[in-house]
Amino acid sequence: VHRAWLERRARAGGVMEHVSIALNSKHQRVRRLEDALFARGGAARVVANSQMVREEIIRLCHYPAERIEVIYNGVPNEQFRWTEEQRTESREHFKIAPNDTALLFVGSGWERKGLAYVLRALEEIDDPALKLFVAGRGNARGFRSRCAKFLGEVDDLPALYRAGDVFVLPTIYDPFSNACLEAIASGLPVITTKANGFSEIMTEGVHGSIVEDGKVPPLANAIRFWSNAERRQQARPAILELAAEFDISRNVARTLEILLPAASAESTSG
Repeated sequence: VHRAWLERRARAGGVMEHVSIALNSKHQRVRRLEDALFARGGAARVVANSQMVREEIIRLCHYPAERIEVIYNGVPNEQFRWTEEQRTESREHFKIAPNDTALLFVGSGWERKGLAYVLRALEEIDDPALKLFVAGRGNARGFRSRCAKFLGEVDDLPALYRAGDVFVLPTIYDPFSNACLEAIASGLPVITTKANGFSEIMTEGVHGSIVEDGKVPPLANAIRFWSNAERRQQARPAILELAAEFDISRNVARTLEILLPAASAESTSG
C-alpha cells in the first residue's frame, strides 16, 4: 500500500523526506490509482498477502474489511533443499571460510529494505568473522563498507542461501518478503522487522528475530544472538517445519478456492 510506505518513509527520513514526497508527482499518481481501486470501490474483491497490508487498506483507504482475503506468499520449497556436500561446495564458491558466519541480504530497493542499518550494526559489532553478502540490484557505491561483499544479481539464489548462516532484512516496509520465505526454506533463521508482513508467521527466538525498524542496537543484538552456530543448528528443524507450511502449492490452492467460486457466481448471475 503506497500510502503506508510513504508514512514509514517519511517517519524514517524526517522533514526533508516529507518535502521530497510532497514534490514527487509519481507518489500522487500511485495514490490516485489506489483511490480508484480501494476508496472508490473499483476492486470488487481484494487479496492481500499479509494481515498488515489488509489493515492498511482498511485504515488508509476505508475499503470494506469483509471483502479482503489474506493469502500468504509461497515459494517452491524443493528448490531450496540441500545436502551437506552441496553446502560445502557453495561456501567454497563464495569464499566463505569454515569459521565465518555468512549473513545474507537479498533483494532490490536497498534503502527501503534497510541495508544501511545492517552495515551500521556490523560496524558496531566489529567481528571479522561476520561476513555480509548482498545480492540484488542497487548502487553499491552508496553503501560502501568493509563488512560487505556486493554480488550484484545472482543467477543461482539457492546456492547462495545454502552457503549462508543467517538472513537479515531490517526493512522499513515490506508487505511480505518472498526472500524471507526462501531463507527459511533453506533452514536459515531470519532477522527482520515488524514492518515486514512476513514477521506475522514467525515466532521470536524460534525462527529468527523480529526487531523494530530503524533501530541499530536491537539489530546488532539479534545478529550476535544468531551468530551462535549451535543455536542455529538447534533452530533448523523448527525453521524447516515452518517453511513447509508456505510452499507455493498451498498458495495456489488457496488462491483458486477464492477465484473459482467467484468466477462461478459471476457466470451464474450473467
